[in-house]
Amino acid sequence: MDDVRVRAPEPETKPGPAESLLVYLGLGTFLGILFIKSEVASWFRIQEMFHFRAIHMYGVIGSAVLVGAVGVALMKRLGVRTVRRAEIVYPGEDETRPQPRHILGGITFGLGWGLLGACPGPMFALVGSGLSVLLVALLGAVAGAWCYGALKPKLPH
Repeated sequence: MDDVRVRAPEPETKPGPAESLLVYLGLGTFLGILFIKSEVASWFRIQEMFHFRAIHMYGVIGSAVLVGAVGVALMKRLGVRTVRRAEIVYPGEDETRPQPRHILGGITFGLGWGLLGACPGPMFALVGSGLSVLLVALLGAVAGAWCYGALKPKLPH
């Protein structure tokens, strides 16, 4: 009788930190170019939106919501995992209702966006496109995120 051996399946290789960072760098660069070319990082476009003078930004935001909703539905249906092969856990219906902290956070975010004329994603794109004055805002956003991270254990959640 022949000696039959079953070969164990090769272990899945997970991308290392450097490979993951390259993926994020590539996606971030693509998104930055998209922000600049579509003018969603434009201070003038943002002011038009907040003054209800143009529909451009509302169309972009609405398209993003639609793509996000369809994308999440497909991810759930296909059982998509993260880049590191971890399972994605989606919140239950009772966890998706807005809480007062969400409303307060949204108001704070919106006020900052309206006053500055840029939200966090486009801030990186604007700095990358040569608008160095936005470095002050970007550093302020990073400092604010750092402060929140440091204070999070002491804040009511």
